[in-house]
This record gives sequence, structure tokens and C-alpha cells, in this order.
Amino acid sequence: MAKKFAPRVSKKNRKTLDYLDHVDEAILKKSDEKLLQGAKLNDVELKDIIVKEQVRTKFNDKSIKELADNIEANGLIQPLVVHRQGSKYTLICGERRFRAMTLIKKKKASCFVLENKSAEELMAIQFSENSSREELHWIDKADGILNYQIATKASERTIVKALGISKSEVHRSLLIAKLPKKVKEAAKVHNTEKYVLLEFDALAKGALRTKLQKLIVDGKIVKRSELKKLIKEGGVIKTSKRKSASLPKGLSANAFLKALQTKSKNLKVDKETKALINSLVEETRDIVDV
Repeated sequence: MAKKFAPRVSKKNRKTLDYLDHVDEAILKKSDEKLLQGAKLNDVELKDIIVKEQVRTKFNDKSIKELADNIEANGLIQPLVVHRQGSKYTLICGERRFRAMTLIKKKKASCFVLENKSAEELMAIQFSENSSREELHWIDKADGILNYQIATKASERTIVKALGISKSEVHRSLLIAKLPKKVKEAAKVHNTEKYVLLEFDALAKGALRTKLQKLIVDGKIVKRSELKKLIKEGGVIKTSKRKSASLPKGLSANAFLKALQTKSKNLKVDKETKALINSLVEETRDIVDV
């Protein structure tokens, strides 16, 4: 039996749904029940929301504009997550949505409002929500794990349980997050592979590490294979050199030029050609420095 579909409605005649009118407690259960436990869904004035440093630090202006257009047409599908502090609210999750709504000058947003959460719980919520999205760069994810460890003084084992990620990922992320800021920023700009930074971090301090760091920052190493090759070659990028013409065996450059100049005097050519030959000889002499 064929399925029956509702008739198509033109975009002009579509209705924008108010999310609050169609939400019940089941939505909260479908969200991360453990992390968002006790959250209330309310409309919040955007001007009352404080945006502090988030897990995500890399934003794409084009995608924000596309998201803004989508919200303008269809309304906000996924609420922001905020933590109430008196009459103000701190943004925990949804900075892309917040930026998009600000772009189209919206006054209010649907928000999951949290209260009485510890700093550790808020960081776990923020990390969990952001890391589940493909747009979050692995550098930002690593920095988020390190910030969580600093704030909570948690061991790697505790972080694994709190954030729900593997032990190896926690360990590698902490190594990456502790690298110099300019190395991490370069990795985001040049889309460097994660294992480039991990293998670079394993190198002992010294001249080779210093050379390779500069190449990573300059975007000349973005793949693991490139790093491995340069480690073998001592951090030197080989460039192709133009082969110079070889002189006859046993003949010095100086002797060759003198012979050429002498020969040119006996050539039966006009004055302009002879002057050109002499000029070329002198230029060659300057180049070989004889």
C-alpha cells in the first residue's frame, strides 16, 4: 500500500511554529537527560545572555549567515542552553545559534534554563554538546578537555567518566592542548592533521624540534607523512637545483673566460655583436666571481 503524504505547501504560506507550544517533558528526556536534568524551557531576552569563552573558537561566517536565514524562515528548532545567575543568563551551549539570531536582530530565544549547577557540571554540558557536532575543530575539543581538567583538577580517568570519551582520546587531547598556542592556531588555519602535532610533541627539545615547529606554523607541514620525511632528513626541505654547465676537465673558470674573450677578438663579426659578446663575458665573470 502506497504511503500518503500531505500536500506540498509553498514557502510563502508555511507557518513558523513556536517551539514552546509543541514541547513537553519528553524533549528533555530525549536530550542528554543526565546533563540537562532540571532544565526549564523558557523564552529569554538575548540582551540578558552573557557570552563567555566557549569550547568552540573557530566560526565560519558563511555558515552563520546560512543558519540565520534558516532561523528566519523556520524559527529556532534547537533551543540554547543557559545557566541563570540572578536576572542574567550565561550561555553554555549554542553560540552559533546565538550569533545567527543576533545577526537577524531577534529579541528572544527559546532556552533550556539551568540553575544551581556547579562549574564542573556546566563545563561537562558545554563540552558534551559541542563535541557532538562535526563543526568543532579537534584543537578546540582538546582545549576544552584541558580547561575541564584545570577547573576540576580531575585525573584522566575521572575525565573519561565525566565527559564520556575514551582514555586514549583524553590523553592525546591533553598533549595537544599543552602545545604552544601558535602551533595550535596554525593547525586550525592550515587544516593540519592531528597526528602531525602528536608526533611533533613526542620529539625531544632541540634544533630539529625548533626547525619543525617553524615549518608547522608556516603551514609547510600539514600531513603526517611530510613530518616523518622531514624528521629523517633533519628538518631540511630539499629544493631542486638547476644544474650549471660543466667546464672541460682541468680548465678553470678564469682560463675559460680568457680563452673566450681572446677568441671573440678574432671573430669576423660586426662591432655590435663583438660588444655583446664582451658584455656577456664580463657578466659571466661577475657571476662566477673570478
